[in-house]
Amino acid sequence: MTSTIDGLQPTSFAPRIGTAGWTIPRADMGSFPAEGTHLERYAATLPAVEINSSFHRPHRRATYERWAASTPGDFRFSVKIPKTISHVQKLVAADALLETFAGEVGGLGAKLGVILVQLPLSLQFDRGVASKFFAAVRRRFGSEVGVACEPRHATWFAADADACLIEHRVARVAADPVLAPGGEDPGGWPGLRYHRLHGSPRVYHSAYERPRLEALAGQMTTDVETWCIFDNTASGAATGDALCLQSLLVPLSQPGQVSRGA
Repeated sequence: MTSTIDGLQPTSFAPRIGTAGWTIPRADMGSFPAEGTHLERYAATLPAVEINSSFHRPHRRATYERWAASTPGDFRFSVKIPKTISHVQKLVAADALLETFAGEVGGLGAKLGVILVQLPLSLQFDRGVASKFFAAVRRRFGSEVGVACEPRHATWFAADADACLIEHRVARVAADPVLAPGGEDPGGWPGLRYHRLHGSPRVYHSAYERPRLEALAGQMTTDVETWCIFDNTASGAATGDALCLQSLLVPLSQPGQVSRGA
């Protein structure tokens, strides 16, 4: 299957499976190389990772450069925007903060795959605010970097919000647990699909049973860039879930398929 969305050349995308952070639990050590840093070992087995620590504190550009240099050429990072932008400023008057963040994550170079914007539970959709913010994001990151938004207020799942996200080429995250009607399905711009699984029934802790992962594998696709990040890291379940899902997707990831920017 190939993608021609928004004039993109027909391309086949290997699904990008990973976890929030690259800690390798002791139980999963045998699935990764024995030598190298944690990131080097992780990146030898899984094709993508989500950096969540950027939400809490900034990282120097040199740190991002070091991380990029530690990974294979086709590896990609998703980076969560700082809470000062999403939760303190609530997307308003955040240009200076966004500029600083863009300068830092620019250290990843071509390995920067997605900018993740997770919104507060209470933040309602305001078209003026959202449109201005995502236009600013696009000016700084261009069209080659994906942008995914994880809203958690019901107003973001209405048609007008979806239209706004599409206008700015922003994917709406498909999240679990689901906090609003429609939240289980990808939305927004159809050129990127981004799944975030936080663990259910116990958020950040519970592992997913195989039937749930098999159902998720059926939702993955090669016609557009598709990510699945496991955020159930508190008990170490994320890594095993990511490895299981990747094993279920082997037929979708055969040699010859390419990913945008690889």
